Amino acid sequence: MVFTWGSSFYLLSVLAGPISDDTGWSPAWVVGALSLGLLLAGLLSPRVGDLIGEHGGRPVLSFGCLAIAAGLTVVGLAPVLPVYLLGWLLLGAGMAAGLYDAGFAALGKLYGKEARRAISTLTLWGGFASTATWPLSAYLVGEYGWRVTCLAYAAIMLLVCLPLIRWQLPAVSTSGRIQARAAADHVPLNRTERRQFTLLAAIQVNAGLISTIIAVHVLVLLQGRGLSLTEAVALGALIGPAQVAGRLAELAGGQRYHPMWTLTAAVILFGVGLLLLSLGASLAGVAIILYGAGNGILSIARGSLPLALFGPERYGPLLGRLARPALAAAATAPTLGALLITWFGGDGAFLTVALLAAVNIVLLVFLWRVRS
Repeated sequence: MVFTWGSSFYLLSVLAGPISDDTGWSPAWVVGALSLGLLLAGLLSPRVGDLIGEHGGRPVLSFGCLAIAAGLTVVGLAPVLPVYLLGWLLLGAGMAAGLYDAGFAALGKLYGKEARRAISTLTLWGGFASTATWPLSAYLVGEYGWRVTCLAYAAIMLLVCLPLIRWQLPAVSTSGRIQARAAADHVPLNRTERRQFTLLAAIQVNAGLISTIIAVHVLVLLQGRGLSLTEAVALGALIGPAQVAGRLAELAGGQRYHPMWTLTAAVILFGVGLLLLSLGASLAGVAIILYGAGNGILSIARGSLPLALFGPERYGPLLGRLARPALAAAATAPTLGALLITWFGGDGAFLTVALLAAVNIVLLVFLWRVRS
């Protein structure tokens, strides 16, 4: 999971500048390719969930590794921009089949109602993706260039990640496939479950939009508050450790509580952190830590709460359907964030994401009422 995230979603954090400088392609197109990949990932995610429900995680996650490796190879060898964009379409297919939602669905298929701890552990290790791969990417780019970096990650996906999935992830039984196929075809929900599903989807859309805007624009936004680049980088670097700390806390004590409480803690920490960021730079360090912890716990809730609400039989297909709007929102986030900064400045952009976080708190209240 560290390398699937690091070689896809986080890849351009380090490589965007070198790619644009080397090729002369517009930075907007270079970075916009990630949005293209995320959009395709969102479109494919329901089908990915159905396939995991029917066949288990091993073939689907294996395809994810192969698609990411193929996309990285095409990107690394791309002579012109259209070929580069084609590579990101392949990466989008790989992200649909290889990131958290596919991993959660695979664990739900394997462990059923007992998958929560495995989901927490997966997100804990996934939290180290940027921490581990950004320095590696920076070293490879500095020594060998961005094209070799892409090819090196493709080799890691093929020679390390793919064999681990094939050897360590068990296959599902035939009877399980038949049962899952029926669930994937119909995914029946009663009236209360439909309301829960809609509210949970809305929370995930807002959270995906906010977290991607922050991930892409946080350094620019913090510098707009009068911080130097060094200070902004130091504060931004707190997000990763805060995410891991939040996940460790959930892993240690979260098994005692219903995942609704995990979602509640995540949404409140998320919202309070963004509110403090919108008020000024004086509490930026505390705000970043609260935001990062909430964002880290939110990843666990995204995997564990649908399992608790809808059960393991429908988990994979429903998780794919929940992922589609969230990934589509994330695909628009880089452009939307840039527009917010242009129209309203850094203060207005921070206030907008804080208001979106407040909307999530309202949606959470409604979700509690529906569940009760």
